[in-house]
Amino acid sequence: MSDKGSKFLFNTIAPVYGLFFDFQVRKYQKVFRDNISIFNGLKTVLDIGCGTGALCFVLNEAKMDVTGVEPAEKMLKIAKYRNRFNQAQFIQSNILERLPFEDKSFDITIASYVAHGMKVNDRIKMYQEMNRLTKNKVIFYDYNSKRSLLSDIVEWVENGDYFNFIQNAEKEMNNYFEDVEIINVDTMASLYVCTPNGK
Repeated sequence: MSDKGSKFLFNTIAPVYGLFFDFQVRKYQKVFRDNISIFNGLKTVLDIGCGTGALCFVLNEAKMDVTGVEPAEKMLKIAKYRNRFNQAQFIQSNILERLPFEDKSFDITIASYVAHGMKVNDRIKMYQEMNRLTKNKVIFYDYNSKRSLLSDIVEWVENGDYFNFIQNAEKEMNNYFEDVEIINVDTMASLYVCTPNGK
């Protein structure tokens, strides 16, 4: 799917995603609690493709300085509304272009369920930009190689690169980061915790 097509899709489905905000917050809270040691001593975080802002909400709740980046304006509108009582910041921008931040601006950059929806060339651009922006850890929260029929159907409809990503994620990331640690957080999802180049 083209960048323009992806933006249209996510603007269209933003209200549906908004309905699941509280569910997503609870899920992110559990993942954060179970893996809190990853974030110890780190303060600034950039959430790439932040969607409706559920992860930003949880990271802000954990006293981190959070910036969310999202290209779909309707997703961003929900994110701003849902985070209106906290300190999270939001910017409409696209990871496939140079983001408006200086090199090594963030302790952590994180992308939740973003990588699998991109074609490989776009993922490479994302890896390179996250390397540029990150001091300590690049984290991808995404599918692992275990599959379900429902996920297969949804991802086939979205026309991303899910099937290629789940088979090659670790190998691909090892080409662009100094180290990759995989932590399974549920049956079909993992945290891919990467050390940026030039740390």
